[in-house]
Amino acid sequence: MKINRIIFTAAAVALAASCVPTPEIEFGIDTDKIEIGPAGGQKKISVSSSGNWVAMTESPWITVSPANGRGSVECSISIDSALVAEPRTGTVRIHNLDTDENMDFSILQEGFEYQIVPNKSQVNVEDFAAYESRFFEVKVKSNVDFDVVLPEGADKWLSYEKSDLNLDRGARPREANVRFDWKVNSRDVERIADVTFVPKKDVAMSVNEGVKVVQKAALPIPVGTPAGDSLAILAVSRALNCYNEYETSEKMEHWQNVKIWKDGPNKGRVRYVQFFMFQTKEEIPFEIQYLTAAEEIVIYSNANHFLRSLDTGEHITKLTNLKRLTIGAYGLTSLHPDFVNLKNLEYLDLGSNCFQTIPDILTPENFPNLHALVMSANQRHTIYDLSNTIKTNFGGLFEESDVDEHGNKTFPKRLLMWDNLDTLRLSVNYLEGIIPDFENDPDFPKWTEEEVNACDTLPSILIGMPKILPDTDFFAINLNRLHGMLPDWLLYHPKLDQWYPTSLVFMQEGKTSYGTSAGFSNEPANMDYYYEHYTKKKFNPANLKSE
Repeated sequence: MKINRIIFTAAAVALAASCVPTPEIEFGIDTDKIEIGPAGGQKKISVSSSGNWVAMTESPWITVSPANGRGSVECSISIDSALVAEPRTGTVRIHNLDTDENMDFSILQEGFEYQIVPNKSQVNVEDFAAYESRFFEVKVKSNVDFDVVLPEGADKWLSYEKSDLNLDRGARPREANVRFDWKVNSRDVERIADVTFVPKKDVAMSVNEGVKVVQKAALPIPVGTPAGDSLAILAVSRALNCYNEYETSEKMEHWQNVKIWKDGPNKGRVRYVQFFMFQTKEEIPFEIQYLTAAEEIVIYSNANHFLRSLDTGEHITKLTNLKRLTIGAYGLTSLHPDFVNLKNLEYLDLGSNCFQTIPDILTPENFPNLHALVMSANQRHTIYDLSNTIKTNFGGLFEESDVDEHGNKTFPKRLLMWDNLDTLRLSVNYLEGIIPDFENDPDFPKWTEEEVNACDTLPSILIGMPKILPDTDFFAINLNRLHGMLPDWLLYHPKLDQWYPTSLVFMQEGKTSYGTSAGFSNEPANMDYYYEHYTKKKFNPANLKSE
């Protein structure tokens, strides 16, 4: 009975409460204007209402959530990023469905001002780094396409590659990547480049920033001293990325592959140095120029050298005291024009590089003291049938051959006119064509009867023959694509037996670009024919037996 009384009382209270009228809420919003930047974003507004309402706008770049409701609600206003440089305005209307009242508020969005903004204002680089590491990247945010401009002179050590700026969203800034590559600083002074970004169209720029590039000065090398030479050797080795390391705790005279002058004005300085087994994609390092006392330098065996297309660079051309120079298996395809400065060279080995022709500057006039020229094995690929290849740039001296009046390729005449050479090595080079007899060529003198009679080892068969490479002790042209007849001047050359002709002259291989099999049609079976004339030669088998 007591429980029922309590329930009745509670119900009576609830009924009394339901009869109290709900107070009316005045319809309205808490703002009449929203201002926002060009990037867009979200803003909040409060809608006050007792009844039903709906939000409406004709601007597709404005979204209201929730877009309708009953009673008071906080709404989120989403505003898209601007697509233009000019400001834009939109209106949102809140409509009361019960009273037909409207409440409007405006949205003012700024446009994107034209800008070019790199993600860094200054970049500092070292004077030296490994080839693959000598670059940096700058990300540039912009809404106008632009060019990269280097200051005058900076293009000698700084280069760039810019990605496309895809302005797919109008004036909305996008990001372009600019990669800068830099070269080693060879001077002991800092290098500075103020890089600018210039818009490609005429617009009023709000922000246009550049990048300052500062490169550290090189370590100074004392010129003309043993200490300077040691620093230069270490620097060259570092730049070439040589596999061997020098024991710097030892005196330079004890370093491997280094010889020094024992006396004279250059005492203690480098006389000979060899750089062997390295990996570089660049020209010979600038520090080589400090080895001014060197008489011989050997630079040999660059990794993957057959893939390279390199120039010597100018720095080694400053070593005018050089007498012997080897730059082999480096990946050379050209010599720097200043290479002619090396007029004291007596021996030059450019073998196992990637030349397709002998550089034009290699002439007796430019190198009057040169007596040995080695250019063997200039090949990128092994090709046996030149007529059946689709490869290009395959190395060798394929482009070196002359062409006679009939359009046939012939052995390069200019090399056979280099009388000062005692050594000429041209093996394994894809040289093709015939070897001319030069019987009627006025550029070659003839052996005279007086000359032959004055030397008891010269046979009379030489009289009237062209005198070609008369002082050449070593001549190698084997494993090329030469063919045709061996001329008499070669078959009866006074030095032929010293040339190891069966292996280093007569032996050819493969096919020419015409499909002709390489090899000489009159190749002798042995040297008997030769010693029949050169009866007093020490290599004459008969003379050897008599001894």
